[in-house]
Amino acid sequence: MIIYNKESGIITLSTKNTTYQMQVDKHKYLMHLYYGKKAAGDFGQLITGADRGFSGNPFDAGDERVYSLDQFPLEFPFRGSADFRTPAFVMQNPDGSKGCDLRFKEINISDKKYTLRGLPTSYANDGERISTVDISLADDVSGIEVHLLYGVFEDRDVITRAVRVCNKGKGEMKLLKVSSASFDMPFGDYDFITFHGRHAMERQFQRVPVEHGKYEIGSLRGASSHQYNPFVMLAEREAGEYAGDCIGIHFVYSGNFLAEAEKSQYGSTRVIMGLPDDMFSWSLKSGESFDAPEVLMAYSDKGFSELSNIFHEFIRENIERGYWKHRRRPVLINNWEATYFNFDKEKLISIAREASKFGVEMLVLDDGWFGKRESDTSGLGDWKVNTKKLGGTLGELSKEINDLGMKFGLWFEPEMISEDSDLFRAHPDWVIRIPDRDYSRSRFQLVLDFSRKEVVDYIFNEMTEVLDNANIAYIKWDMNRSLTDIYSKALSAECQGEMMHRFMLGTYDLLERLCTRYPEMLIEGCAGGGGRFDTGMLAYESQIWCSDNTDAIDRCLIQYGTSFGYPTITMGAHVSAVPNEQTGRVTPFETRGAVAMPGTFGYELDPNKLSEEDKRQIQEQIDTFIEDYEVSHFGRYYRLSDPFEKSEISAWMSVAKDKKKAIFTAVALSAHANDIPHFVKMRGLDPEACYTVKELQKEFTGASLMYGGLPLPYGREYRSVMYHLSCE
Repeated sequence: MIIYNKESGIITLSTKNTTYQMQVDKHKYLMHLYYGKKAAGDFGQLITGADRGFSGNPFDAGDERVYSLDQFPLEFPFRGSADFRTPAFVMQNPDGSKGCDLRFKEINISDKKYTLRGLPTSYANDGERISTVDISLADDVSGIEVHLLYGVFEDRDVITRAVRVCNKGKGEMKLLKVSSASFDMPFGDYDFITFHGRHAMERQFQRVPVEHGKYEIGSLRGASSHQYNPFVMLAEREAGEYAGDCIGIHFVYSGNFLAEAEKSQYGSTRVIMGLPDDMFSWSLKSGESFDAPEVLMAYSDKGFSELSNIFHEFIRENIERGYWKHRRRPVLINNWEATYFNFDKEKLISIAREASKFGVEMLVLDDGWFGKRESDTSGLGDWKVNTKKLGGTLGELSKEINDLGMKFGLWFEPEMISEDSDLFRAHPDWVIRIPDRDYSRSRFQLVLDFSRKEVVDYIFNEMTEVLDNANIAYIKWDMNRSLTDIYSKALSAECQGEMMHRFMLGTYDLLERLCTRYPEMLIEGCAGGGGRFDTGMLAYESQIWCSDNTDAIDRCLIQYGTSFGYPTITMGAHVSAVPNEQTGRVTPFETRGAVAMPGTFGYELDPNKLSEEDKRQIQEQIDTFIEDYEVSHFGRYYRLSDPFEKSEISAWMSVAKDKKKAIFTAVALSAHANDIPHFVKMRGLDPEACYTVKELQKEFTGASLMYGGLPLPYGREYRSVMYHLSCE
């Protein structure tokens, strides 16, 4: 619900459990008042002013020396207001000056969700309560208008934000920074929670205090990156997993980003999320407009767990779309770690035939099926089936796989091109590189300039030629290189700052066209594993390969961090062979299955090389995965331990919405002689109900399991337990 009180200037956005409030003040500046637990009333008392040295005053404030934007909580801070904190918006005028004066112009409220040109956004389902408000701020001198767009999903407890900049003046303006969301907390001590990492160790939990100064994370790699995820949290110092105030912020975008947290000289905290000011500029001619990507925001006064579950449900219901939204994803086997590039038709059929005996539902043919591609140094861009290597057409191969009762999937890396490829030799101008300079190498592959429509059109036609001539049910979309040497031959010198964002728009365009043409296609995202794991991609890709690291113990850490912002149904997770390819670690087969089962689930191995006991476990794992799916992937998710703080165990559970069923999993990360007992308290159960734990053949009250806990069995390192709870 959205209420605008014209007399007081108060704008209140309300969801089921939260209130977000702004105010248009007497000088028509937009102030941020409050975001938190649902509350009635006017929070205007939170704006306080004083005559402070070196804090400037707007011209029309006259002799009001207590009125300074340098100390007030602003909703959308801009450069040029005598506010010396980090701005959300910076523009350059035709005369080279970098300043504007954004004042409230008008407000429009509707019951339809806004959309953004060329960008993924959340959406409302039929029957959902949704309100949208468009607050326009204008700079009368330049003619620039900034439209702050808010979507209020009342029942989901989520507020979305986006920004549209319109040039209604006569001159050409240049946008230098356009953030999608900003808010100021006038007082309080907070922590900034982010998820850092690297290739094969993504989304590691990190919590730092917001002290005086500025803390920021982001990416300039052309993808949201392995290094930092575009999901952050602002939490009160005492907030934890199950108690305390916290705010979560998702950037619905898959390219460069910047998230900032700053504590001012007067103790206020400013948080900003959006496009970075580095490697970005956008020329805006008279009559043109620019849409900045969407942000999702949610608040919880019950700690991180409640915040996570708000986002989990929202992503499942209001970001993901299409055929696979509510369907169980097929159990697949990928040939990559089984064969790498060394495969032929006979080997693929052998893997599929053996896997089909255990109930595996899809074979995915990974890299190496096209062009001259016997290693990662050639062939990208030449999306022509290598019929010699496959012993026939892809259509023939897919039919043989289908005849085994399995679906067939295929790997692509659409944005990339190898130096050794026919496409590069024909169109060297299609790659991203700076003219007359040597370019950076990465796997001897370069990046196609997807800011150019003709390049995107070409790749779309090449991909559809393949997809139209075989029965392909799944695409694995990979991206194995960061963008460097940024330059596009299609853009003028003045517009080169647009290239990175235009590249992302081209990628979204290709994905949108594929989703439209093949509405039942399951697309799994990948960028060297989890290098582009974000809500922007999840609008097109139903799942994302969580990490190239398939080691079960490392995956406990990776999936723990991922779970703060993303639901299990989006996490690509497989059982791989041991010793593990990435770490050399040997873990029990049952543990590898227990860790992968909360994700999309599949196998990354050659089943012909497994023992009979391992083959038996595959059948059991698949049966369990299918039986548990509704609870494990659509239930409420609880992190029961912090594997970073308490390194001995990792534990989690999923609970059905009606609380009648639950699945508890724990993994021993280390072991010691004469070990101490480890107890884990469960969450989310009905304390009055009596639960039967199937594997223990015992009954417990929900209260005893939640308030007392359950001792884990003694065992060796890397052992796992999985308990199924039910009550009637």
